Amino acid sequence: MSEVAGLFVYGTLRYPEVLRALLGRVPDLSPASAKGWRVRALPGVVYPGLVPDPASTAEGLLMTGLTDAERHLIDIYEGDLYDTVTLTLEDGRRAHAYTWRGETEAFDWDPRHFASHELAAYLAALRP
Repeated sequence: MSEVAGLFVYGTLRYPEVLRALLGRVPDLSPASAKGWRVRALPGVVYPGLVPDPASTAEGLLMTGLTDAERHLIDIYEGDLYDTVTLTLEDGRRAHAYTWRGETEAFDWDPRHFASHELAAYLAALRP
């Protein structure tokens, strides 16, 4: 089995502004996609969840270079509503990812809408 390359991020953690607010820096990010997964909108919140869907491909980024302390901060940020899995990306790299275990909306999360309509308020709520 190949080594895990990093963390597949598909929602709020794909934004450098969120990473800076959470970690104080922006780790290395590169485009990535995961076949067999879908990024769904969640009821009542602005962030998404990754759920299995054999007919879909989730678009996101591969985050690498995280320290153990940073990974711990991200675990706390993601909370108890996500499970951590290891998945294989389309290019064959393996990555950890946080998958949603609750209910979802019947539509996909829109990263462009989040960036233009919700990111500023989301960042303000992250900062003490």
